[in-house]
Amino acid sequence: MANIKEFVFNHFEENTYIVWDDSKQCIIIDPGMNSAAENSKLAEFVSDNGLTVGKVLLTHAHIDHIAGLRFVCETYNLPITAHADSMSFLKQAESYGSMMGFGTQNMDDLAFEAIDDNAVIAVGTTEIKALYVPGHAAGSMAYVLKDPNVVFTGDALFRQSIGRTDLPTGDYDMLMKMLNTKILTLDDDCEVLPGHGPNTTIGDEKNMNPFLI
Repeated sequence: MANIKEFVFNHFEENTYIVWDDSKQCIIIDPGMNSAAENSKLAEFVSDNGLTVGKVLLTHAHIDHIAGLRFVCETYNLPITAHADSMSFLKQAESYGSMMGFGTQNMDDLAFEAIDDNAVIAVGTTEIKALYVPGHAAGSMAYVLKDPNVVFTGDALFRQSIGRTDLPTGDYDMLMKMLNTKILTLDDDCEVLPGHGPNTTIGDEKNMNPFLI
């Protein structure tokens, strides 16, 4: 069974996750740290728990989800693991960041490992399945674990809400299609760990999310 640690970082209150198992191998999902203090908080957790960071995954590459990406990649000597369509955001991280209060550099110089729909990512003895779910942003992915039964949805699905689609590369019809065909087909008791805000379940969102009922 995998373990999950959630952090809330930066002024957008973005959820960053660390997933690990008994092998002590871990992945970091959406490193949103935007200060030296936040970098230290994440690094200290990794060190204090004797973890080895094997991958850094992106649900998508909006600036609030990648502000700490360079720190993670350079500290742990890792490539970015994400959908290829995320690259356009990495190339514009500095300009997007300056508009939104993030002091970041462009990140297209970092090593990049592209993944696509249904890719399986190993974390020690744990496997995570990637689902391609564009609509909120180009290159958006969700990541599904079976033990525990959870899905990391990024900004595609929130508790009683969905991701905005009015930003560049957003597409409301596409997002609704991806939610209905890929996310809401998961088990009702599957726990949803979103990119912002509190956790929920697939069943609760089917029954209570005003965008989906």
